[in-house]
Amino acid sequence: MARVKGAVVTRKRRKKVLKLAKGYWGAKSKHFKMAKQAVMKSGNYAYIGRRQKKRDFRRLWITRISAACRINGINYSTFMDGLKKSGISLNRKMLSEIAISDSEGFAKLVQQVK
Repeated sequence: MARVKGAVVTRKRRKKVLKLAKGYWGAKSKHFKMAKQAVMKSGNYAYIGRRQKKRDFRRLWITRISAACRINGINYSTFMDGLKKSGISLNRKMLSEIAISDSEGFAKLVQQVK
């Protein structure tokens, strides 16, 4: 019985890693061992970044809402508490969009909360 050699599979695996490492500086894009390490590291950074993006956007929305609230003479926490008590269920993303694009509408929301 013939011995199975892994040349095809190995080449396929290495080409896949080197393709992912395309554009990396120096030997990281040429040598398999270094490319493999760089691809693994960049995968970890990408994983972390996908979670950080959610946090960063939430922080941005809160900052925008807070700034619009201060213009209308109320602080952020009081505004959010008032929204909850008055039964208005708008998420922070939509509230920040309203604060940017429709300042009069946001002022009306603040009046309802007060």
